[in-house]
Amino acid sequence: MAASGASSGLAKWASELAKGVHGYWANGRWTPLAISARRRAKIRKETLLSGGEWTYDAERKEMKTFLKGHKVDRLAEQKRAKTVELMEKMPQMLAEMKKRRLERTLKAKTEK
Repeated sequence: MAASGASSGLAKWASELAKGVHGYWANGRWTPLAISARRRAKIRKETLLSGGEWTYDAERKEMKTFLKGHKVDRLAEQKRAKTVELMEKMPQMLAEMKKRRLERTLKAKTEK
């Protein structure tokens, strides 16, 4: 008995459900569906229980992949890793800086 009610309910409201899941834009303004959410849910449930297919649901959004929390907590590990990397390069960086400074002083002496 529910199957016949579902098909008749779905047939009756199919054109309205095709307009949108919760409503639609018409003439520059938002228009809600003429069918209530409770009735729409009931027709959906009856259709699915009778083995029918329900194509009127909204598309699912992609799930967020990041965790909530403070930004400083999320970035702390990255900062520590970068500090370790830079500390390994430090002797080479100091040698290059000393070399540049020596070249600059020699250039200044030769210009005088």
